[in-house]
Amino acid sequence: MPLSFTIEPMTLDDLEAVAKIEQDSFDQPWSLQSFRTELVRNEVAHYLVARVGGKVVGYGGIWVILDEAHLTTIAVAEPYRRFGIGTALLKALMDKSLSLGARRISLEVRPSNHAARKLYEKFGFTIKGVRKHYYFDEDGLVMFCELGGGGEDDDEPAS
Repeated sequence: MPLSFTIEPMTLDDLEAVAKIEQDSFDQPWSLQSFRTELVRNEVAHYLVARVGGKVVGYGGIWVILDEAHLTTIAVAEPYRRFGIGTALLKALMDKSLSLGARRISLEVRPSNHAARKLYEKFGFTIKGVRKHYYFDEDGLVMFCELGGGGEDDDEPAS
């Protein structure tokens, strides 16, 4: 059964819910204060949340500098995974990047995070390098995608 959700700009009122999803999703989570700093002080940062019935169930962020965007983070709360929310968030972030003048977008991902890599590859991201010791326990794959060249907009499940 399809799940109805909306994607909206992140606000300060969303931070507690975002920090909880972050803590539940990552071994080295960002703090609530880190997200607050991103929203209040980082002029190149743009963050979105996904809501189901008003409840924050996912989020993602980008930095846009000149003609390049960087995906800083993206996560969906465990019970809401595989409903297309991650896919919709990534598409919205890529669209936002394009609207702000970015021509390509980059990210880092764990080699072991197969679900995320599959999602990124679906949108045209390709591995361009490795950042040694990017994570505390493994390297990070650096992936890039040219923007404006299509990308997926179907309802495939995301993690």
